[in-house]
Amino acid sequence: MGTQLVTSMNHLPALTGTASSLEAYIAAARSVPILSAEDEFQLATQLQETGDISAAQKLVLPHLRFVIKIANNYAGYGLAIADLIQEGNIGLMKAVKRFDPNVGVRLVSFAVHWIKAEIHEYILKNWRIVKIATTKAQRKLFFKLRSQKKRLGWFKHEEVVDVANTLGVTPENVLEMENRLNNHDMAFDLGTDEDEDTAYQSPSLTLAAPAPGPEQLLEQADNQQNTATALMESLDQLDERSRQIVQKRWLVEKKATLHELADEYGVSAERIRQIEKNAFNKIKQNFIA
Repeated sequence: MGTQLVTSMNHLPALTGTASSLEAYIAAARSVPILSAEDEFQLATQLQETGDISAAQKLVLPHLRFVIKIANNYAGYGLAIADLIQEGNIGLMKAVKRFDPNVGVRLVSFAVHWIKAEIHEYILKNWRIVKIATTKAQRKLFFKLRSQKKRLGWFKHEEVVDVANTLGVTPENVLEMENRLNNHDMAFDLGTDEDEDTAYQSPSLTLAAPAPGPEQLLEQADNQQNTATALMESLDQLDERSRQIVQKRWLVEKKATLHELADEYGVSAERIRQIEKNAFNKIKQNFIA
């Protein structure tokens, strides 16, 4: 139904985001007469029983003015009103599709939840580069925290507790969201301003290079050389059988098993494991020393 309904609404002025198109759209939406309760019930019943798209259109168009009113309440988030209205319209169409006229409530009361839900989701996805609200408590705080502020600036402890109790969240949730709301995104890349001070503050210039630097490469090479030297010195301090077992077990491409070495030296596999363990302990002590 969604695609067909959008198509059927194309006679409205295009909502492109410019001031003139927005004004024309709002004027057209407000010119559509509001439905009476009887007409609304009849159209909703017709849509529910037959899936008639024209009935859905007649339900949607008179309610576009309510979407505009709701969208204007979210103008303070820095997003285009036209985009908020478009998202609200999606919520309205979802509400029309699910509306049951036999419940006994008007469509506008039922649709408010769907309209706000779509607008909320759009704001959370687009207001910040980094997701600002992910949990249910954070979402509640995101949209209600500003209305709870009684003054400019940061909350006092008493205000934090009061807001937490009012919204049913923890004081920690309030402090975390207040911190997020009072911070601002920084541009990652350099802007058009070529001033050196501005360029220096660009986050893209403060990231560490993914490849190791010359000093790191030298340090790694020294560590590898020192490790190899210490290993050879440790092996030289072992008796011949222990040294051969360690080499055949770990320092050749085709490693021998415990049972293979047991057959070679005429002892049990458990004895080979013990010799290997003692050899490793001596090597470890040499590294520590």
